[in-house]
Amino acid sequence: MIINVIGGGLAGSEVAYLLGRLGYSVKLFDIKPEKLTVGHKSKKFGELLCSNSLRGDSLTNAVGLLKAEMRILNSLIMDCAYKTKIPAGSALAVDRHKFEECITSALNSLKNVEIICKEIENPEDLGGIKVVATGPLSTDPITNWISKITGEGNLYFFDAIAPIVDGETIDYNRVFFASRYGKGGGDDYLNCPMNRDEYLKFYRELINAETVELKDFERDKKLFEGCLPIEEIARRGEDALRFGPLKPVGLRHPKTGEEFYAVVQLRKEDSEGRFYNLVGFQTHLTYPEQKRVFRLIPGLEGARFERYGRMHRNTYINSPKILDEFFRMKKDPRIFFAGQITGVEGYVESAASGLMVGFYIHTLLKYGKTIQFPEVTALRGLSKHISTPIKNFQPTNITFSLIPDLNVRIRNKKERRLKISERSLEALEEFVRDFQEVLG
Repeated sequence: MIINVIGGGLAGSEVAYLLGRLGYSVKLFDIKPEKLTVGHKSKKFGELLCSNSLRGDSLTNAVGLLKAEMRILNSLIMDCAYKTKIPAGSALAVDRHKFEECITSALNSLKNVEIICKEIENPEDLGGIKVVATGPLSTDPITNWISKITGEGNLYFFDAIAPIVDGETIDYNRVFFASRYGKGGGDDYLNCPMNRDEYLKFYRELINAETVELKDFERDKKLFEGCLPIEEIARRGEDALRFGPLKPVGLRHPKTGEEFYAVVQLRKEDSEGRFYNLVGFQTHLTYPEQKRVFRLIPGLEGARFERYGRMHRNTYINSPKILDEFFRMKKDPRIFFAGQITGVEGYVESAASGLMVGFYIHTLLKYGKTIQFPEVTALRGLSKHISTPIKNFQPTNITFSLIPDLNVRIRNKKERRLKISERSLEALEEFVRDFQEVLG
């Protein structure tokens, strides 16, 4: 059985390397080195398009846990990242050139991985199992095929991510639970009310805040018109937010009946209400500016951000409608998707999805069935994210909101998250004892 991997980014490299190392015949298709997509500069595999940081490296943050889980599975990307690590405080940052060279050399070292410089326009023309890992900058032919096979309306060309705050850091004395006009559940939304002075101060700081400099391939404003950054909405006029995401209509205080000048709504990210999403707050603001400006919102003065908001050029599919929990097409189980195109966000998450797909394919071919990772792992959290039906599916980084909480309450945030991470790693290590060939 030949496994055809389309795309030599982080996810595709991870799939090809894992399966090649396990002895499978793999064909890795990529347009490099003869051709580069817009946004790419390197002719090597595993290119990092933006920052050279793979974010936090501590078990008290979710991406640190995900890295640790990947290392248990002998991840190529993690191996190369730590081999090419450069000083970056508590973050894991890499020397770009050495990192890409490490990945490329590792793939070239495997005799049963055939690297083919070719643009694939229709993966269905290939035999065997197909893994589509073409990334956020997929070329037009493959994008057209994806659109056709997934159905029009299930392919998106940008992502808009709103910030997430830790529920324990919200001042509940200043906010109230209520749904607009009383519709839905009484605690569906957490509302941060503003008087006129509070709103105007927030408005002025927002429109003057520092924004992220966009890459050339992210500058097409047509991509964002349907979901504008909140600061762009604000620049359309002093009251634009009050008639948009901060509209106070239908949101009286449930106890006093008071009406407000503007209201910021927060929506639960998990069933327990451990984390809240700032509704409509997709943004281009820099992370420090998000922290400064969004803490002007009543009730969020001391908020800790589990994830900051962002918007950028991307290509991703409506995975919960199209894929099962194994990143496999529901309509055609011979086709898997991996990487950022599935709706995982970030370098580490993209690589992790590739590692997972490689493992799923291995278990399918060796044991006749796909085997899932333990429920309490970050890997499983990503799998659930891309396969659980949701009305407005959007890409996301790994967060603790995607991982089951502990059965015991621990008030200290870092201690609780460390315990969650230790539980996850213990479960994964026990799980992989049955798959020693994966560990190597």
